[in-house]
Amino acid sequence: MLRIKKLYLFVLKTFLPIFLMTFLICLFILLMQFLWKYVDELVGKGLSISVLSELFFYAALNMVPMALPLSILLASLMTFGNLGESLELLAMKSAGISLIRIMRSLIVTLIIIAIGSFYFQNDLMPKIQVKLWGLMLSVRQKSPELDIPERVFYDQIEGYNIYVEKKDPKTGTLKNVMIYDFSKGFQDARVIAADSAKIKMTEDKQFLVFSIFNGESFENLPGQKTMTLNIPYRRETFALKQILIQFDASFKRIDNSFLQNQYIGKDITELRKSIDSMEVKIDSINRSNVKTATNVTPLNTANYQIGGPSDSTFTKTFTPIDIDSLYAETDNSNKNSVLNRAVSTAEATRQELEFKAYSIEAQEGTINRHYIEWHKKFTLSFACLIFFFIGAPLGAIIRKGGLGLPVVLSVFLFIFYYIIDNTGYKMARDGKWPAWEGMWLSSFVLLPLGTFLTFKSARDSVILNSDTYLLFIKKIFVKRGRRSLIRKELVMFNPDLEKVFQLLGEQNTLLNDLVKSFAHKRKVGYLSFWEEGSHTDQLLLANQLMEAIIEEMNNSNDQHIYFKLMEYPVLPVERYNIIPKQKWIRMTLGYIFPIGILFYIYMKIQQKQLLNDFETITRVNQELSNLIKN
Repeated sequence: MLRIKKLYLFVLKTFLPIFLMTFLICLFILLMQFLWKYVDELVGKGLSISVLSELFFYAALNMVPMALPLSILLASLMTFGNLGESLELLAMKSAGISLIRIMRSLIVTLIIIAIGSFYFQNDLMPKIQVKLWGLMLSVRQKSPELDIPERVFYDQIEGYNIYVEKKDPKTGTLKNVMIYDFSKGFQDARVIAADSAKIKMTEDKQFLVFSIFNGESFENLPGQKTMTLNIPYRRETFALKQILIQFDASFKRIDNSFLQNQYIGKDITELRKSIDSMEVKIDSINRSNVKTATNVTPLNTANYQIGGPSDSTFTKTFTPIDIDSLYAETDNSNKNSVLNRAVSTAEATRQELEFKAYSIEAQEGTINRHYIEWHKKFTLSFACLIFFFIGAPLGAIIRKGGLGLPVVLSVFLFIFYYIIDNTGYKMARDGKWPAWEGMWLSSFVLLPLGTFLTFKSARDSVILNSDTYLLFIKKIFVKRGRRSLIRKELVMFNPDLEKVFQLLGEQNTLLNDLVKSFAHKRKVGYLSFWEEGSHTDQLLLANQLMEAIIEEMNNSNDQHIYFKLMEYPVLPVERYNIIPKQKWIRMTLGYIFPIGILFYIYMKIQQKQLLNDFETITRVNQELSNLIKN
C-alpha cells in the first residue's frame, strides 16, 4: 500500500509542474491574442499603467476557461509521453500496475480541478466579465490622446480639423498651422491660418488652450441669409489669438450596474430566475394575442372555437353575417368610407401583431442567450475531464515527451475542439439548434474519442504505431508471394495417408460449399451483400485444412509430391477478414458513402481471386490423391 502511495505522489510531482507551466504559457498566448484583437481601441488613448494592468488582469482571468482545457490536454500528454519515453511507464506496467491505476491520482486531481472550474464559472466569472467589459466600454468612450501628426489633417477633436506642416519636438511649437473650426456648423465655419501655434491642456484636463501667433482668421457672418452666391464674411489679422476648446481627456469609469443585469453577470440561480420571468412575459403576450383574436368578430361563422389562456377550449356563438349583402345595401357615398375604415382596422391589427411578434422574438433571443450561459457553466468542467482522458492515454501510446510531437497533437486536437465548439455556439445563438445541443456538441464529439483512446491504451494497443499500418497495407494491397516450402532432408515419420485422405475429403466438401456460397453472393444486391456478411470462419477452416495437408505430406520422400505441394496457393485470409462480423457495424459501413462502395468493389475483386484459388486447390487435391494412390 505504501508503494502505491509513493507512485501516486511520483505521478503528481511529474504532472503538476508541467500543468502549471503549460497553463501559464497558454494563458499568455491567449492574452496576446486578446491584445492584438483590441489593440486599435487601446493605442493612442493615453491610458495609465494601472488601468492597463487592471484590464489585462481581468482579460487573463476571462481567458481561463479556454486556457484550462488546453493546458490539461498538453500537460497530461507530455507527462505520460515522458514516462513512456523514459520506460518508467513500462516498468510500472511490468510490476502489474494498470494504466487506470497509474492515472488514479491524476483522475482525483482533475475531478477537484473540474469542481473548482465550475465554481469559478458560476461565482467568479460573472463578476470578471462585468469588470472586464465595463472597463472596455470605459476605454472605448475615452477621448484619444492629443498627438497631432505632421502633414495630415487631424480630426480627433470634435468640431475641428487641424493641419500642421512641421513640429518642433523641443519647444512643442507647431509651424504653418491651419485650423478649420466647424463647431458652430458648416454654414458658420471658421478658418484660421497662422505661422505657429502652441497647445496646452488645463489642469483639470477638460479644455485645450490654443495659442496662435501671427495669423489670419476668416469666418462667415452668423445668421446672414442672401439669395446671391456672395456671402458676407469677416477677416481678422492678429499677432496673438487664444482659443479655448472643450476636450475631456480624463478617464472615467462607467457604471457597471447595467452589465450586472445582462446574462454575462448572472450565476445559475439568477439565470434560472431570469429565464422563468421572461417565459412568463412571453406567455402573457401570447394570451394577449389570443384575446385580440377572440375580439375580432368572425364573419359567416356560427361556432368559433379558440384555445384560451389556460389551454382549454371555449366556444363563442355568433350570428352569421352576410357581408356582401350589407355592403350592397350601403349607399355609394359611404362605400369608400366603409372600405377605408376596414383597411385601417386591418392595418392596425397587422401592425399590433407584428410588434408583438417582434417582442416575442426578442425575448426568445434573450432567453436563448441565458440558456447558453447556463450550459456554459458546466461545459468547462466536462471539457477538462475529457481532455485529460484524451491526453493521458495518447501520451502513453505515442511515448514521446517534450515540446515536439505533444504540442503538435495538442494544438491540432484543440483547434478541432474549438471549431466544433464555436460552430455549436453559433448554431445555438442563432436559434437554429437548441441551446443544450449547441453547447454540448464538442463534448459529445470528443467523449467517444477519449473513451476509445483510454480503452486502447489500457490494453497496450499499437494504434499509433506506423509499422502496424504499413504491415496492414502490405497485406491488403501488395501482391501475394508464392508458397515457400522447405523440403525435409531427414524424415522421422512417414505421412499418415489415412489422415491425409480424410483431410482432402473435408476440404473438397468445404470448397464446394464456398464456391456455391460465393456464386450466390455475386448475384445479391449491394445491401444484401452487407447484410449477409463474409464467410471468414469457413475460409479460415479451409486454409487450416490445406496447411495441415501440406505439413503432413511434407514428410514424404517423393520428389513429385514435394513439387505438387508447392502448387498450393497462399490464401489471403487477412484481406477477406476486414469485413466486421457484427451486422450493425457492417450495415453502418454499407450506408457510409463512398467508403461502403469502395469496400464493396474491393471485396468483389477478392471474391473473384478466391474462386480462382478454390479451383487451383481442388485441382491440386485431385492430382495429389492420384500421386498418393500410385
